[in-house]
Formats: sequence, C-alpha cells, structure tokens
Amino acid sequence: MQLRRVKVIRYVTPLREGGSMPAIAEADDGFLYVLKFKGAGQGPNALIAELIGGELARYLGLKMPELVFADLDEAFGRTEADEEIQDLLKFSTGLNLALHYLSGSITYDPGVKLVDSLLASKIVWLDALLMNMDRTARNTNMLWWHQELWLIDHGAALYFHHSWNNWEEQAKSPFNLIKDHVLLSQATNLYELNVQLKAILNPQIIADIVNLIPDEWLKGDHFSIPDEYRNAYNLFLNSRIANADIFVKAADNARV
Repeated sequence: MQLRRVKVIRYVTPLREGGSMPAIAEADDGFLYVLKFKGAGQGPNALIAELIGGELARYLGLKMPELVFADLDEAFGRTEADEEIQDLLKFSTGLNLALHYLSGSITYDPGVKLVDSLLASKIVWLDALLMNMDRTARNTNMLWWHQELWLIDHGAALYFHHSWNNWEEQAKSPFNLIKDHVLLSQATNLYELNVQLKAILNPQIIADIVNLIPDEWLKGDHFSIPDEYRNAYNLFLNSRIANADIFVKAADNARV
C-alpha cells in the first residue's frame, strides 16, 4: 500500500470554506488537486486524519478521490500577492497531502438525493470509528459526482491526537456527536455491517495504512520518535475496532 508523490507547480485558487484554507493546485503530472497544507491551523495532524480516514474509506469500498503526497518547494509562494496565503505556503514547505480534484462535482444535498441504507450505514460506521465530527447537514463533506456519492475531508477525525489526553480510554468510548450525522436516519443496517467491517479491518490493514504517515508529520511533545506515534495510532484504531459494539449501539440509539 502506497501513495503516489507529485510536485506542485501552480497554485490555482484558494478554497476558503472552513479554517484550513485548502486550495486547488496543479501538479507536475498534469492533474488538478485539492491541496491540504501542513502549515494550516491544525498542522500535520489534520493531514494524518485525512490520510487514515481516506484510505480506510477506500479499503471499505467507499468512493474516495485519490490521495497523493504533494511536494511544495520553498520558493513556491514568493510571488503570491496575498500575505495570508504567502505565509501558509511558506509554513507548508515540504510534504503535504492532496486529493484528486473531481471537476464538475457538486456538494451532496440529502434533501435532493437519498442514498440506500447499506451505504449510509457503512459511512456512519466509519465516521463513528474515526470520531469524525464533520459530516453534518451544515457541512456534509460529501460530493455527488458521476451519479455516485464521494467522501472528502476527514481532517476533523481522530481529534484525540491534538492533545493525546486519555486516548486509550477514548478508543473504547461511544461517539456521541454521531447524533448530528447527516446520514444517521438512513443508517438502519449498523448492526449487520458491524460484524462484516470489523472482520475486514484486521491489524495488518491498519498497520499498512498507518505506515503511510511520513516521519515529518509525526512530531510533537507526547512521543519521542515517529514509530511511537505510529504504534499509538495502531493501538487506538485496533482497540476501537475491537470495541466497535459500543459506538454502534450509541449510533443506533441516536438514530432511533
């Protein structure tokens, strides 16, 4: 399991939705990407959540734009007129994360198009696993493209890693914010899917995804070396999957 690596050659336009200020950018492979910057407010942790969430979604068969590592040269932002964007580019020199840009896609509107209960249940299960608080009616973080539902933006997931306080206990806790999930009312197959998805996400798959995280994103005061952070992510995710019955029951109770 690996991600392609591209070099950013052109900053096209900022996407000012939310606080992280992603941008549409062109890479040296000729494609456009939605570029997520490690120098944004939540730092590399948001990219780690994006990477883990996106690749877990892909492995479970959900539609997810291709994720790539995106290199940003230190000279890239020198000609940018906007000082805020110039600072963002300067602090993001090195390795960032980007999603393939889905040209012509539209924001998913649950009032216009309903999805089937199995798909809704799988997405709700994944977001409860990841503790993703950002899939609400106000901001669905899903796109409708070529008559299919695509997931984007998992940067708000795994929020425990911003402080690492009581992360072992959080792995076994319900996710109460699931009550605000935009697809919860349609997620009527949670218990059925829980058995299947727990079996699919075995420790080797989790390790393969966690091992994708670059060393330069794994810095801080909580652990000494990158592999200690990777070990903690592995432990958290495997423990949460083993205790999935807890967050599934909470989600189904909230739905009812």
